[in-house]
Amino acid sequence: MDSIFEHINHFLASIFFFDIFFGKVEGASMPFIVAWLVIGGVFLTFRFGFINVRMFSHAYKILTGKYHTAEDEGEITPFQSLTTALSATVGLGNIAGVAIAIAVGGPGATFWMILAGFFGMTLKFTEVTLAQLYREKRPDGRIMGGAMQYLSKGLASKGHPKIGKILAATFALLAIGGSLGAGNAFQTSQALGVLTDRVPFFAEYPIVFGIIMATIVGFVIIGGIKRIASTAEKIVPLMVVMYLSASLFILIAHASQVPSAIMTIIHEAFSPSAAVGGMIGVLVQGFKRAAFSSEAGIGSAAIVHSTAAVKYPVRQGMVALYEPFIDTIVICTMTALVIVTTGVYDPHGAFGDLVAAKQGAALTAAAYGTVISWFPVILSASIILFAFSTMISWSYYGERSWTYLFGEKYTLVYKLIFISFTVMASVTSASAMLEFSDLLILTMALPNIIGLYILQGDVKHNLDLYLQKWRSGELDAEAIRKQ
Repeated sequence: MDSIFEHINHFLASIFFFDIFFGKVEGASMPFIVAWLVIGGVFLTFRFGFINVRMFSHAYKILTGKYHTAEDEGEITPFQSLTTALSATVGLGNIAGVAIAIAVGGPGATFWMILAGFFGMTLKFTEVTLAQLYREKRPDGRIMGGAMQYLSKGLASKGHPKIGKILAATFALLAIGGSLGAGNAFQTSQALGVLTDRVPFFAEYPIVFGIIMATIVGFVIIGGIKRIASTAEKIVPLMVVMYLSASLFILIAHASQVPSAIMTIIHEAFSPSAAVGGMIGVLVQGFKRAAFSSEAGIGSAAIVHSTAAVKYPVRQGMVALYEPFIDTIVICTMTALVIVTTGVYDPHGAFGDLVAAKQGAALTAAAYGTVISWFPVILSASIILFAFSTMISWSYYGERSWTYLFGEKYTLVYKLIFISFTVMASVTSASAMLEFSDLLILTMALPNIIGLYILQGDVKHNLDLYLQKWRSGELDAEAIRKQ
């Protein structure tokens, strides 16, 4: 079975992940799909006049309920949709991926990671606005939205119905595969791997962990988006605060080194050491990390944001700006600062073996462990929470994609398949399958960004109308005043 997936992985990588530098830039490679995401983010940021900066504070007011109206229609609140989407992205990438980016590209990769996250904010705004514009309320009251909807309905409105259906079906199939692998099996195996070091019982009886995880996940996801959102609303703030608190504690302990760490990051972003492949190599590492971390441009988060109760589509798009900001600009940057200030990324230092082996999670744990000796316990708890939250969110992405293809009456079939993958992942090793599903998730960006390019005029039109109402004071007048 692994050999089959390996052949498929090689085929997919040769098409969507080929090096656009064609090996001509020494020490660096830029996968096509990453360049596709970055170019899309840059273009849309300029197209919408840096909406990610202009409406940042306004988005916060939406999150806090200032612009709630009697005409808001949806299944969950804007804040719940944000935390549900964040629960899918805040995870192992923030812990391990940043450390690998710095180990490979040097501290300068952090600068480019932040910049890519900045442009990723606009990608999220665009896809979420379109998800709200083209969402559909089903007879049972549930909402169907996301890239499947705006690719099929949106492109049909532009005179391309067949292309829209093909892109939508392709996206849905990729999302289903990605949800079962990277969004489920990978999370289960990583959580189990962390737990077995501390609880030997699960090393001997891993299926017990699989059954426990499947039971908890099943209880949440069978309850639908409202239960998923309610759970994410409680878990995400807890795990983010827990992780950031540890980060702040370490940075305070190394306060005198923080300014020099920041200067090192900026300096090496433009004048890196020869060992890391020059400026292009550092830039690519940073862009890769941001693309893999926040899922901006992938189209996954748009599925849950489409269910948010707002009157104006662009309003939820503005809420989505906070996803890459929190996930990449805040959490990933904090992790990077800890790694740089503690110096664990030095290939000739005490943790050089971890750097050489690209053991990202272990390297991050070592960085935090230099100040907090018991941090591995916190890290273990964080990884399990991250894994669980990612699973419940990706189950919804996969379920909505499954429903788009097969209909509402078959949603339970998908949920049972999802739960069974959780149990299987605890007793099998299918690394090739996991890599395959990871490729599927990133490949979702291809049909998604095609849709963003074609439909960006709809977003611009709605944005201009919204800004006119905002400036005239109409939005303040229609908001429900809190007693």
